[in-house]
Amino acid sequence: MWHKLLMVCVLAGPACAAWVDVQAGGMQASGIVPRASPEQFELAFWNSIKDSSHASDYEAYLKAYPKGRFATLAQARLARLRAPPPPAATLPAPAAKVKEPPARPAPAAPAAPAPVKAGADLKDCPACPALVSLPAGAFTMGNNASDPSEKPAHRVAIGAPFAIGKFEVTVQQWNACVDARGCPRIAQPANTAPNAPMRDVSWDDAQLYVKWLASATGKPYRLPTEAEWEFAARGGSATPYWWGAQMLTGKANCKECGPPWSAERPANVGSFGANGYGLHDTSGSVWEWVSDCWHNNFKEAPADGSSWDQVNCRVRVIRGGSWREGTAYMVASTRFKYDAGVRQSQNGFRVARGLK
Repeated sequence: MWHKLLMVCVLAGPACAAWVDVQAGGMQASGIVPRASPEQFELAFWNSIKDSSHASDYEAYLKAYPKGRFATLAQARLARLRAPPPPAATLPAPAAKVKEPPARPAPAAPAAPAPVKAGADLKDCPACPALVSLPAGAFTMGNNASDPSEKPAHRVAIGAPFAIGKFEVTVQQWNACVDARGCPRIAQPANTAPNAPMRDVSWDDAQLYVKWLASATGKPYRLPTEAEWEFAARGGSATPYWWGAQMLTGKANCKECGPPWSAERPANVGSFGANGYGLHDTSGSVWEWVSDCWHNNFKEAPADGSSWDQVNCRVRVIRGGSWREGTAYMVASTRFKYDAGVRQSQNGFRVARGLK
């Protein structure tokens, strides 16, 4: 449907002009900061957990920075959190024959952390996005009754469990990366809520965020592949919409989807119900970047869920539609493309990582 191409330029307005400026060499790479140092990442990580009362936060820090500047302090706090509570005070007992105290058993070795199971919610640090772990599985990707770029519908087998953002990355989460000098500061409209989806970010910007998150947590954060994204967005369904075969109001954030909706901005993340896998806002809200290079259709697409890339690719895939689109864009197979370096007010992202 060529109207999708036309629609993006019509709605994008200044974004299309910005793209032209980029092609003409008229846009300067303003706002992009140099790559942050490991010391800055470590400091940001420590600041996010320094007041925590959870042993797992300090364990995560020590795993990522075993010889870090705060390692001694982290070990001390971990020991304090693991220490048994002091015995309750009791009245003195009558004098009696003194008995030898029983031998104290040797302390048990700390249990190995349980592996993350598919279907569990997890969060790797206080400032990190909440994740949903998904099982390996097979599904039919694409749609033979829709746009030519979504054809042919084909079978894809996701070979290993993975985790993906329960919500899109929020303004607050992005700003944690900004404060650590891992991401550029990108102005958002006035009165934007901290839990609004972060938008006006390019694919290159999103890559900076996942690299910072991976460095701060020691986990393999990345953008989801296009196949992983659609597998997650379908929520276990095989219907055009994740909720069924027919469009229903109140299921997504789009201009024809029912309240809450505003022409000026997307709703805050989680304002609409979750799909069958517990993910919110995969339809509408903001377009979401994925890792794959854009291809005009799914001919010869990988069948194992891996990212479909190519050397020196600068046009990347976005998925899911936005709050400015109508109901036709809410189907789970909707896809489009954008230049990797262009910021557009309807574009955001969610993160993913492996579970090993």
